[in-house]
Amino acid sequence: MNKNSSDAFDVCIDDAFDFLSQEYADLFDGSDATAFQHPVWLDTLYHKLAPAAAATPLVIVIRNRASGTLAAVLPLLRVRRGPLQTVEFADLRVSDYLTPVCTAKVFSDLLQDEEACQTLRQLVRPFDLLRMSKLPDGRMPIENLLAAPRRTFTETNAYSTALVAPFEQWRAGALSRSYQKELAKKQRQLQKKGALGFSCCDDSASVMAAMEMMKKFRGPRFRAQGDGDLLQRPEYFDFYSSVALRGLGAFVRLHTMKMDGNLIAAVLGLCHRGSFLVIMSAFDIAGYKSQSLGALTFEQVARDCIERGDQVLDFTIGDEPYKKMFGGQPSPLWSVTQAGSIAGSIALFALRQAPWIKLAAKRISEFKLLPART
Repeated sequence: MNKNSSDAFDVCIDDAFDFLSQEYADLFDGSDATAFQHPVWLDTLYHKLAPAAAATPLVIVIRNRASGTLAAVLPLLRVRRGPLQTVEFADLRVSDYLTPVCTAKVFSDLLQDEEACQTLRQLVRPFDLLRMSKLPDGRMPIENLLAAPRRTFTETNAYSTALVAPFEQWRAGALSRSYQKELAKKQRQLQKKGALGFSCCDDSASVMAAMEMMKKFRGPRFRAQGDGDLLQRPEYFDFYSSVALRGLGAFVRLHTMKMDGNLIAAVLGLCHRGSFLVIMSAFDIAGYKSQSLGALTFEQVARDCIERGDQVLDFTIGDEPYKKMFGGQPSPLWSVTQAGSIAGSIALFALRQAPWIKLAAKRISEFKLLPART
């Protein structure tokens, strides 16, 4: 363990931490964090979603003791899920990749500071369950930082495809020849229906029009699948709309497809270090049942990304078949879970023993995110 006081860290809770501050912007820009720890994303999550879910901020701030400069931030929440008090990453079902905000080197140095690690472990308590999900890789083993059990695989993967210019070269390499022919046929069919246009929103009016369209088209689709759509809930619509408006032109792109001036498809995504991360899409499937509208839209998204110089099209979490059809390669995701009470131990044991209990608990804890009641 590191005993050099000049290299030691100070750890504290700062629930009023300003994610829009310059020091956090500098930390994020130099970190190994993902787009889901971006200043705009986290500031909106803590101010829009957390209060609606009665989730309490738990922002762990780590500074270099010698200089006082910001070294790392662990953006967490305390969330009441049924009878259990959980501590988890700031997610609330909107983030796909979760990680501490720092470099892998700083994280390694932090693990060597025994005093800082002990302080951090005390600050996250009390909890019934500690849930650290959607961990993208092992560069920052948070289970070691929290003295938690070893990480385990999650049930789903993330998918991304490497982009190369020109578009035709990427298309030939990523899509099978038969799928290329099929999409070309669908494209011709679609163009015969009217004036087809593809563009990105560039002002608040076009953003809100696209968001309303997405809400309209996603509702019936997700009801038919037996699940609910987050965009139908006012707090989530407010969250995604706010992120889109605040990040437009830099952090966010909202792609749209129109037929005779009417919106028929949209894809909302985040821009981060040469990658475009898809977070939400919607299509007028009922109006264009035979035209593979979703696939044609993603093909145009890939074209636009390549023309902008993006290197990766990241479809994020989910094992939907279309991702592989666009050359998406799977990446595993990990989770760390630790019980902090008898109730937490019982719940954790039940989740690991019975798949049907696990499914029920997942639906209760993730979809029906209930506010705490007095």
